[in-house]
Amino acid sequence: MWKDKGMGFVLLQLQILSFIFLSFVNSGSAGVTSAFVRSEWPSTDIPLDNEAFVVPKGYNAPQQVHVTQGDYDGKAMLISWVTAEAPGSNSVHYGKSENKYEFTAEGTITNYTFYKYESGYIHHCLVDDLEYDTKYFYKIGDGDSAREFWFQTPPKIDPDAPYKFGIIGDLGQTYNSLSTVEHYLQSGGQTVLFVGDLSYADRYKYNDVGVRWDTWGRFVERSTAYQPWIWSAGNHEIEYMPDMGEVVPFKSYLYRISTPYAASKSTNPLWYAVRRASAHIIVLSSYSPFVKYTPQWMWLREEFKRVDREKTPWLIVLMHVPIYNSNEAHFMEGESMRSVYESWFVHYKVDVIFAGHVHAYERSYRISNIHYNVSSGDPYPIPDKSAPVYITVGDGGNQEGLAGRFRDPQPDYSAFREASYGHSTLDIKNRTHAIYHWNRNDDGKQVPTDSFTLHNQYWGNNRRRRKLNKNHLHTIIARVPLTDGMRRWL
Repeated sequence: MWKDKGMGFVLLQLQILSFIFLSFVNSGSAGVTSAFVRSEWPSTDIPLDNEAFVVPKGYNAPQQVHVTQGDYDGKAMLISWVTAEAPGSNSVHYGKSENKYEFTAEGTITNYTFYKYESGYIHHCLVDDLEYDTKYFYKIGDGDSAREFWFQTPPKIDPDAPYKFGIIGDLGQTYNSLSTVEHYLQSGGQTVLFVGDLSYADRYKYNDVGVRWDTWGRFVERSTAYQPWIWSAGNHEIEYMPDMGEVVPFKSYLYRISTPYAASKSTNPLWYAVRRASAHIIVLSSYSPFVKYTPQWMWLREEFKRVDREKTPWLIVLMHVPIYNSNEAHFMEGESMRSVYESWFVHYKVDVIFAGHVHAYERSYRISNIHYNVSSGDPYPIPDKSAPVYITVGDGGNQEGLAGRFRDPQPDYSAFREASYGHSTLDIKNRTHAIYHWNRNDDGKQVPTDSFTLHNQYWGNNRRRRKLNKNHLHTIIARVPLTDGMRRWL
């Protein structure tokens, strides 16, 4: 009898241990390193004569057209383009009906040299006082060479405004880059959050640096002319090339890319913030001074105070160098910025931080390492419900290829990782939930690989949920397809 009781106790222990283990796995606490091995595509840049870089027809036709948000709240657009032969018109004609342009805005024209390369005439034009949630058609250029495009303004700032962002980083201009852009165009994304390293023109020498900026501008125009890309700069934008006499950092980038930095009281185009639909988006510069009392540090301290989670519940941060990364490539490079800003990210309950730099994909759990100092505290990251999810998407497709060497064993903070090319989407449904997807570009096929439901850090806790009107909440949820996980949460 005692033997039977002892065996029963052992079986009970085994059942409890099995339940704990299965709960650990099912809750997503066991990190995954994907076993997928990508077959090789050429990681070389597309040839200059390829149709991906086609020059628009007509004398001095506008090219390299791109738009970005032009103000703090989404009622303005910055429209940029290049004319190669002459300055031409710097006007934007726009309206709410195709071929009927009721309004005109005047922009500025500039150009620059890099080594002996002379840029075309670079136009930047602010179109403001727009209506929310409205499709606008716009025309740029002269006579028969004029070109027409359109864009959609975001919905009014509102905590329950649904919106879908795409996230792309380290793009370049290879065939893999083309696959990423083409797949993103099928995603239904409305705005791209770009986490740095645009053209990779700095991998060239002499006049070819400028040439490859021009080809990249034409390459991405299929998306950038029709929806805003929220830009951040990476290391390949620095272009410090003293052997060519070029020692001004970010020269090509700053001439070509315009950002609404002044609207968020920033003093530098490399760091700024915008509000769009239900999201507050903060862009940081990994390659500008960021320690205590620097301009970027002082600006970010004030910008966090301006965040109003009652109006824009989703708080998103973009940077180039990841703070948490378990790849051998660029391992620990983000540690200095982590030590300066991570406590703020946790204090203000940032929902998600997107970074690039590492040419692979990785997603973390909610963890932090804010308690450690040189004399005490836990030296390792620990689970932290107030911390952001960190996602690395430096997998756009550039010529440097993939970062295929992950550190072994996989750290506890790493939830999923894979060395492949792809793009992400963040589909915000309402103030409490967003659906995130990472899509692998598997040799020309868009393959959803990693996805999860992101619970809002501000409205996701019980105290904030009680502030919601119950009927209002269920009205919103009725519009949203619910996963099993979302039903359990509700």
